Amino acid sequence: MRELRTRWSVLAKGLDAATPAGRDRTVDALRAFAILGVVLGHWLVTALTTANGGLSNTSPLAYTSWLAPVSWVFQTLAVFFLVGGHVAARGYASARERGDSYRTWVAGRLGRLFRPVAAVLTLWTVAAGGMLIGGVEVTTVQTLVKLVLSPLWFLLVFAALTAATPLVARLHPLWPLAVVAGVDLWRFGLGGPEWTGWVNVAAGWLVPYTLGAAWSRGAFARRRTALLLLAAGTVATAALILWGGYPASMVGVPGAAVSNLNPPTLAAVAFGLAQCGLALLVREPLARAMRRPGAWAKVALVNLSAMTIFLWHQTAMMAVTALGLLAPADLPGLHTVPDSLLWIPARLLWLPVFAAALTVCWAAFRTYERGGRPKPEGTTRIVAGSHHQATAPVKEITHA
Repeated sequence: MRELRTRWSVLAKGLDAATPAGRDRTVDALRAFAILGVVLGHWLVTALTTANGGLSNTSPLAYTSWLAPVSWVFQTLAVFFLVGGHVAARGYASARERGDSYRTWVAGRLGRLFRPVAAVLTLWTVAAGGMLIGGVEVTTVQTLVKLVLSPLWFLLVFAALTAATPLVARLHPLWPLAVVAGVDLWRFGLGGPEWTGWVNVAAGWLVPYTLGAAWSRGAFARRRTALLLLAAGTVATAALILWGGYPASMVGVPGAAVSNLNPPTLAAVAFGLAQCGLALLVREPLARAMRRPGAWAKVALVNLSAMTIFLWHQTAMMAVTALGLLAPADLPGLHTVPDSLLWIPARLLWLPVFAAALTVCWAAFRTYERGGRPKPEGTTRIVAGSHHQATAPVKEITHA
């Protein structure tokens, strides 16, 4: 144990020393928070049960609606889009200063997004085919594949907004916000067709994305602006839930008539505004925390494998669930219906197991995120303590 602590200390100090002095570490901290929030949220509110014979997907929120505040903590996609807009706008401006073409810049950004996706799709194509050939029920296979593929929708939206950065970077957030409000008024107030709601998939996430772009131009230099954003978003969200008829949960609930997330509603966007305001307000304490080598090293390592963590966390949960089926009875918190308070502590006990399975997935597939096999001087040798060895991974997250 002492040796592990020593190695971690050496790793942390190496990463801290190799990080450029001008790097805004709070951006990486917010990205790591957003990714881990999504992962933990999925692990807590997604339940695969055997109640109907095969594996079917449900949620504790479908049985205990007062747990909706849990979704307020772990629905962190708005923060991810805030950071994405900030990084993309700043990166594109830097690329133009260097004389890089738009094609070169966007190819680099999208390549880092989609390289690890190919590994997920390949594995699950083979796995789904194998399960069907082996006689697994079609509904079970559909449930598993849907859980794997459903998080990928956000990558498509994020990629589209990234590619459109030169066009949308200076767009005022009020414009896409007005589109979201108009679409919801048409759908819910005037009886418009449901399909019009999908316009909000782009408009809804464009709101935090353009806020991030404005942040890159110094729009939130004063705390008062971020505080106003937090207050307005909080008041609007509360009003829409209490008097506007919007659901309290900020994630989709199986069987619910309306989802705040698929597609995003005005309530979800207002909640995202509050989250973005809070994220911008905590920059100073985050900056102080990130000056500690140990804290910065954890954030840096999450950012190095952010897409791998995101893409494989559902697979890790499903692998544990599938292996648990070998037990002679349904395991509490894993296969049981989440219709009682006892399910919650039981589920919490499974989180470290999910994390261990995700670590296995990370070890197997992290190279796809970095575009090749690790170099000899890469992350695995940083523990030797060399400043030179610590530089490589920091360069990677510089462009994350």
